[in-house]
Amino acid sequence: MKKLALFAINICLYSLIMAQEKIPFDGMDLTWMNGQNRQKDFPLILKDKDNKTILTGVALVDAYINYDFSNPIDHTHNASATIGRNNEFTLNMATIGIESNYKNMIGRLWLQTGSMLSIIQDQDATAMRGKNNNIQNLKNIREAAAGYHFNKWYGINVEMGIFMSYIGLESYVTQENWCYQRSTICEFTPFYFSGARLQVYPTKNFKTELWLLNGWQSYNAWNNSLGIGSSNYYRPNENLQLVANFYLGKDSKIGTPRFHHDNSVLYRYLPKSKGKLSQAAFCLNTHYGFEGKNNIVGAALSHRLWFHNNKLAWTLRVDALKNKGAYLAIAPCTQELNTYSIALSTMSNPSLSVRQLTSTIDIMPNDFYTLRLEYSYRNSNVPYFAGSGGTTSPDGWQQTPAVNWMPDLQKNNHSLRVAVNFRL
Repeated sequence: MKKLALFAINICLYSLIMAQEKIPFDGMDLTWMNGQNRQKDFPLILKDKDNKTILTGVALVDAYINYDFSNPIDHTHNASATIGRNNEFTLNMATIGIESNYKNMIGRLWLQTGSMLSIIQDQDATAMRGKNNNIQNLKNIREAAAGYHFNKWYGINVEMGIFMSYIGLESYVTQENWCYQRSTICEFTPFYFSGARLQVYPTKNFKTELWLLNGWQSYNAWNNSLGIGSSNYYRPNENLQLVANFYLGKDSKIGTPRFHHDNSVLYRYLPKSKGKLSQAAFCLNTHYGFEGKNNIVGAALSHRLWFHNNKLAWTLRVDALKNKGAYLAIAPCTQELNTYSIALSTMSNPSLSVRQLTSTIDIMPNDFYTLRLEYSYRNSNVPYFAGSGGTTSPDGWQQTPAVNWMPDLQKNNHSLRVAVNFRL
């Protein structure tokens, strides 16, 4: 009987160990995907006596110099959530942080600084509602969450805090994207959320998430209604990814309903070749949403080739969107001149249409370093991009009165940039 009991205990312990070892998407190479970290080696790892990872460090520095062919007098590269300055060396983002899943406890804290923060966070108008909710309190937190991991199926995670957005194919972290300046449709969608999420991995190849959110890219709530969301990833193998994301909320003072869905397909049709062309892939991202009578529809198609054992890569992307009412448009002028933004992008024409062509060359000697050379052309149906006269004041300085002056906006924009980033 003792032997049978010991045998039963051993079987139970073995079953528990095997259940804990179930890892979603295990064995798949996902580093080629647009919006994913390409690291295979993580040097900032702390392990316990059993060689299990208990803490992972994160370090990232991202910088660029951008040249806008219009050469705006105020050095402002506008209508972008990625790039904000022109003809200057700019620290776009620097991040340090830690992640842990020690004894099934989930903990994450990433701190950030850089010029990209204000471009994105300044659009959060919920900070004007009440007190004790200023963006200054949270602007240097890139992501912070606490939760618990359950050893059910291939894993269940429950977390609460500030998260990077699940909507949009391209990442908040520029190094993870195939192009430096994001597609227009990703620029117009959220980059972060405050809320809670339930992640469920019922099988090795599928992940689904449910979200409760304060609102669409907001630290606080617009009203008494919370937003809800869903994110679904299916990877039948390491060469194909299918994604369907949804959002429903009321993100205005008057509580107008908003619904969005964002879908993408990524396919690596040439995996791991031994020739000069080492791999090749394409991705398609589509988005549709509406708020009241206003709506947005857009798509981005990207094709990427890797060369010389993935040390070099070239990406060509075309994207376009139409935003009826311009309710998600990034204001082309400074906050003080926002009335001009409204007049030029919505009142003169109820729809804002933007098209973009981007060509990017990446030099990647290892997993930790990227040098990028990129050209972008953007076109809109109404004057939307900064011309030589800029969008701030007659001489480009905010202190100069803008009396009887209008921002210089145009329909076309050409820009070149060199970006460098380092990540551990």
